[in-house]
Amino acid sequence: MDALLEVRDLRVTYDGVEALKGVSLVVRRGEIVTLLGANGAGKTTTLRAASGLVRPAGGEIRFEGTAVHALPAERLVRRGISHVPEGRAIFATLTVRENLWMGGYVEGSREAVQERFERVFALFPRLRERQRQQAGSLSGGEQQMLAFGRALMSDPKLLLLDEPSLGLAPRLVEDVADLIRQFAQQGITILLVEQNASVALRLAHRGYVLETGRIALEGTAAELREHPRIQEAYLGGRLPT
Repeated sequence: MDALLEVRDLRVTYDGVEALKGVSLVVRRGEIVTLLGANGAGKTTTLRAASGLVRPAGGEIRFEGTAVHALPAERLVRRGISHVPEGRAIFATLTVRENLWMGGYVEGSREAVQERFERVFALFPRLRERQRQQAGSLSGGEQQMLAFGRALMSDPKLLLLDEPSLGLAPRLVEDVADLIRQFAQQGITILLVEQNASVALRLAHRGYVLETGRIALEGTAAELREHPRIQEAYLGGRLPT
């Protein structure tokens, strides 16, 4: 598989403090790749840099072979990178349909946008039922559906998912995992940050472990599941098979 996203020696600084200290990783077309790490390790910052929400202080980000680290977020959406941020960041006072439209604004054709609406509503029938409802009145699970749907409205090649199960009831976590599998089956490449390391390593082909802004470990999901450091730090002991 060829590389869709390449991050090379990425450095990001906030107020003089270096949050990323030379991160390098590759996400190949068709993969699910997960980033593991403790709070503050740099996972969210990596996604924000890849989607153009923060400007790197150094290093390079390449998408489909082209350097994109100097491009603003809206240009990256047009190129095929879509970001579902931690906390979902929906527009609570807008309707479900208006939120989805915000994700599809990059497509100029009314017919194409309507086709995207139909694809999202086919995947999330509940959103069709609630399309005139204010987004802030949705349940947590429905808001996560909306965040996914909004990201899919731009027809992404690469989906950046930041803590998609955060705050959801345990019974909904597997629903989210199933949706991520569906996205991958539809040909979307995924870079996943997920607090539930067990779920992340069941979904992913490969993973990277960030510690204080650096890559500390990398490997296949199976290799990381068996690594003693991963089991102790993130899995609470040996994972059930």
